[in-house]
Amino acid sequence: MKTMFAAFVAFVGFAGLASAQAPVAVVEDVQGKVTGAEFMDYVAPGKVIKLGPAGTIVLSYMKSCWREVITGVGTVIVGAEASMVHLSEVKASKVKCDSSHSPLIGREVGESAATVFRGLSEDGPMSPQFTLYGLSPLVETMGRGKLVVERLDVKGERYDVDLTGASVVRGRFYDFAKTGTRLKPGGIYAASLGARRTVFSIDREAEPGSRPIVGRLVRLE
Repeated sequence: MKTMFAAFVAFVGFAGLASAQAPVAVVEDVQGKVTGAEFMDYVAPGKVIKLGPAGTIVLSYMKSCWREVITGVGTVIVGAEASMVHLSEVKASKVKCDSSHSPLIGREVGESAATVFRGLSEDGPMSPQFTLYGLSPLVETMGRGKLVVERLDVKGERYDVDLTGASVVRGRFYDFAKTGTRLKPGGIYAASLGARRTVFSIDREAEPGSRPIVGRLVRLE
């Protein structure tokens, strides 16, 4: 069994070098000794992650909406929609997420995300690009400045956030759950930072608090 697993690790490692692949999962949490991944990393198929005795990692797959809590000594190989795990314990479950959002997150570096937002008008209602299942978005930004989240279908709801070092996790993530800020179920919102802008909706049954990240992630690259 060990020989077969080692051979598989070698194979996927070679495959990852042979052709770059888009990310398929996000690392929602890391505890203890974990090598090969950090909190809020995006990981692609073939990525090998190793856990130590007290190690825990939480992986959420953006297309399959499959969330895995993996603990204990072992090795994890990221797959397309789920992980292959050797020795470690896995507790997996389906969570609410918009699988159509994954191509936007997994967009290759060669195709600028500005292309996605260029066609969006700043005036009038717009069709959402994806749906969130948590009331408090986690917004990924690639810079400093003023982050604006404004409701489009109903006037009067707007949030202005000055992005500072203390408020931004890992230099690029702002979590509305940290301040207890909740958007409205069923609402349509625009998030913008400088020239970057995207539109999303909130599911009518979305829940408050620090829900699974894959279901409330907004990316502004």
